[in-house]
Amino acid sequence: MGKRNIANTSDSDIISAFDMTSQKAIVKKEIHIVGQRVKYYREKRGMEQMALAKMLGVKSNAISNWEHGRTRPDLNQIPKICAALEIGFYELFGVDDPMRTFTEKERAMVEDYRYLNDQNKSVLDAVLSTLTERQRSESCPPITRLIKFQKQLAAGFDISSDFDDEGEDIYLYSSKEVDSADCVFTVSGDSMEPEYHNGDLVLVQRYPGCGKLGIGDVGAFMIGNETYIKEYQKDGLHSYNKAYKTMKFNSDDRVILIGKVMGIVDEEDLATDEHIELYHVLHPHEEE
Repeated sequence: MGKRNIANTSDSDIISAFDMTSQKAIVKKEIHIVGQRVKYYREKRGMEQMALAKMLGVKSNAISNWEHGRTRPDLNQIPKICAALEIGFYELFGVDDPMRTFTEKERAMVEDYRYLNDQNKSVLDAVLSTLTERQRSESCPPITRLIKFQKQLAAGFDISSDFDDEGEDIYLYSSKEVDSADCVFTVSGDSMEPEYHNGDLVLVQRYPGCGKLGIGDVGAFMIGNETYIKEYQKDGLHSYNKAYKTMKFNSDDRVILIGKVMGIVDEEDLATDEHIELYHVLHPHEEE
């Protein structure tokens, strides 16, 4: 049996049968949707091809070519075709008109908008944009803004520094731990491994809000010009890493409690840029 000859078919052709005599594929030209719709609405109105061609100012055989899939109308012909056949753009292309899903009130609003001059349209656009943005922001998960200090625990901190005037904002999704904290520090070193690792962000509730530490609590401490994250015990400040000795002090040493460590900031705690933007929509005067 000979091979099918499909060399002369194109991507727009549909192979519908095979001629055993000629050993060639029988193809049916795929007609573009516009050609199909032109034929449908033309015949629905009892209009001859010649009459439609005259209305559109095209050659007499143009309509036949469209309807048989040999050619397609130019884009600049589309409005004329719609007008001649008394149909809309969506009907010509066989797609749903979104206006059909509008309520009567929504359609009336569209008509009112079209009636407005450019200046009033701009005013309405601004109001609508504000309301839309506010509604989007109201769906934003609760976010807490804290201060993230640049200097690290156990990395040298000026004892005279005013914490409230340093650092940068960090936005975290609200939780019991996050909401109990006032600020965020970065851990430096491995003295508190395996619980706290180098580079971890820790939530700290500042003194006096945190009150005095209890035995076993983990705190952020300032000793001289350096700061540490350590576990408080009666005999001194302990590291979880057994390679580090307990830090012991006498009455002459100045050990200052910065605050109590409330937890570690996980990756999923960090608010996304999109949610931070929505947060500012809800808190427009927070920076003032």
